[in-house]
Amino acid sequence: MKRTEILELVKAYYKEQFAEKEFEAGKTTIPFAGRIFDEEELVTLVDSSLDFWLTTGRYAEEFEAKFAEFMGQKNCMLVNSGSSANLIALSTLTSPLLKGNRLKKGDEVLTVAAGFPTTVNPIVQNGLTPVFVDVEVDTFNIKVSAIENALSDKTKAIMLAHTLGNPFNLEVVKSIADKYGLYLVEDCCDAVGSKYNGQLVGTFGNLATTSFYPAHHITMGEGGSVLTSNPLLRRIATSLRDWGRDCYCDPGCDNTCGRRFKGQYGDLPLGYDHKYVYSHVGYNLKVTDMQAAVGVAQLKKLPLFIEARKENFKKLYKGLKQYEEYLMLPQATPNSDPSWFGFPFNVRENDKFTRKDLAEYLEDHKILTRQLFAGNITKQPAYKDKEINYRISGSLENTDYIMRNTIFIGVYPGIDDVRMNYILFVFDQFFNSIH
Repeated sequence: MKRTEILELVKAYYKEQFAEKEFEAGKTTIPFAGRIFDEEELVTLVDSSLDFWLTTGRYAEEFEAKFAEFMGQKNCMLVNSGSSANLIALSTLTSPLLKGNRLKKGDEVLTVAAGFPTTVNPIVQNGLTPVFVDVEVDTFNIKVSAIENALSDKTKAIMLAHTLGNPFNLEVVKSIADKYGLYLVEDCCDAVGSKYNGQLVGTFGNLATTSFYPAHHITMGEGGSVLTSNPLLRRIATSLRDWGRDCYCDPGCDNTCGRRFKGQYGDLPLGYDHKYVYSHVGYNLKVTDMQAAVGVAQLKKLPLFIEARKENFKKLYKGLKQYEEYLMLPQATPNSDPSWFGFPFNVRENDKFTRKDLAEYLEDHKILTRQLFAGNITKQPAYKDKEINYRISGSLENTDYIMRNTIFIGVYPGIDDVRMNYILFVFDQFFNSIH
């Protein structure tokens, strides 16, 4: 059987197996996020599997080139998750190849406690000290007026996520990083396509990261990437991803440099095989080519996905604005154009209902909700471990407010007009019930 015949059958299978089911109000669940795909993803996935090239291959190479171009960066290194991307990005800054500019154990990295753990965990995992700065309650991003007070002579980097797709104030953060000679790592896992001053996020810092988990803007099932335009940082990140090896040959390739048996490395014998020289204590965090194949198909849809998220955000904002007596609606950071991951809002403290009451009502009506991830990560069980060192700069008053009062619902492209109208109807029902 020819490959083309197999792929035609895959298209037919998609139409039969994944036919869209009719939405039933109150019965069909509306997730906060989800994968959106069609026959193209299945075709590329099966096409890749027919090669039986099970590690990184031609689809990964294609995706890395096209995604780097989309993101406005010179280099994209695929990894197996957004969490791994954050680990690789921060670990890159500890490389001995950076000489006197490397991060060392005990150095401090500014971040926030209101977010997802894997923005913070790589700091701890590298023996560095996270310094937590408070956030704003309406943008959910770092309070830039508090950054300089958080600096010490140990501060060497800033690592922040663009919270739920809303860019943090890059003008101020970048200027502080430049002023004090700090590295800047942008966690864009929730923010692919977001812009600040007309420029894509992920292009302001030394390194950026993305995630391709099913909840995110595009998916590979699992997957992520590290982005940079700096050749040395690219070399280090790639080494850390690929076992820590010094060699840059692609899998299955030998002697790309023409000096495979000619170098002197460490205390190894002269001419030791360069493919087995390790310049970093690394990992194996590559993706399979089957994952990348799905990503190639998804990437074609990304511009439409971004616009759908923006439109859904606008519809929710317009529909919920009438309830601002009870809800503090999200605000885009000034000069930004977010590609929203979700629609976050604060339930103002009142005598009629709590965040829990509203969340349970939405969930009972099949509208899924989420809290803003860790809330205040310093209050999480893992961070109560006395072996973990961190510093809090000033008050985390707003972080605690978000921990108590914030939830978010979905804006992903699977929410069509029928589902959107139902969501707003349920909110109307809830607020009618409390009066």
